[in-house]
Amino acid sequence: MWTCERSQGRVRWAMPTRARHGRKVDKRTKSGLNGAAMRGLYAIVDVTTLRARGLPVVEFARAVVAAKPCALQLRAKDASPSETLNLLRAIRSVCREGGVPLFANDRVDLACLAGCDGVHVGQDDMPVPLARDIAKGLRIGVSTHDVVQVERALADEPDYVAFGPVYPTKSKANPDPVVGIDALARVVERCPMPVVAIGGIDAERAAEVGRVCPVAAVIGALVPEGLTPRDMGWVTQRARDLHATLLRSWEQRGEKTSRPVS
Repeated sequence: MWTCERSQGRVRWAMPTRARHGRKVDKRTKSGLNGAAMRGLYAIVDVTTLRARGLPVVEFARAVVAAKPCALQLRAKDASPSETLNLLRAIRSVCREGGVPLFANDRVDLACLAGCDGVHVGQDDMPVPLARDIAKGLRIGVSTHDVVQVERALADEPDYVAFGPVYPTKSKANPDPVVGIDALARVVERCPMPVVAIGGIDAERAAEVGRVCPVAAVIGALVPEGLTPRDMGWVTQRARDLHATLLRSWEQRGEKTSRPVS
């Protein structure tokens, strides 16, 4: 199988020399870019939402990156592969300038071609072991929605595990059942890698989430109704406030030792 390898920002395709076995997993908040702590806001730039509201995708991403979140993901469910690749390449330049890791949603191939730092896959997407075989060097996150999926993810050793929805969410047409804050706390304690809280997280809920989880993904709270292209400064401030709230809440909470999910 041909694999995608990255070196100093360049991408090349090569035959694998050996498979990865016995890969060690980073500590709970140490799977950020280049081993940096993964804490705070994991911002998701949703192309469908932005285009529906007449907002420029790259400029929106630039406004978010100005807040220095721990990561940014481009989600382009309705865009063509060529459109998604072009957006990823444009946003990659923005993220590189701002020092923010860029993740592609679903598409491992496009993540490699665009020079992304990582890729996020769902339960119906490419399995983590296969994605890692293809995309050497990319960080890989996976969505989970119940305890069984979490345990399966742990066996695959991704760089982070997303868990939720913690609250009711409008970002998906057919969302999974709400898991709640207590289940999130148990999963964080169980996982040796970072956990990213997902689903319905906004400015009012960020502090509650931050007290039990080091990272939270946000979509809708960054794109409220009525937002216009002239409001990119507001986007930066909202992202900055969310990031600060999550960091402050996690630091005040303190870390606990892991225990099995019940």
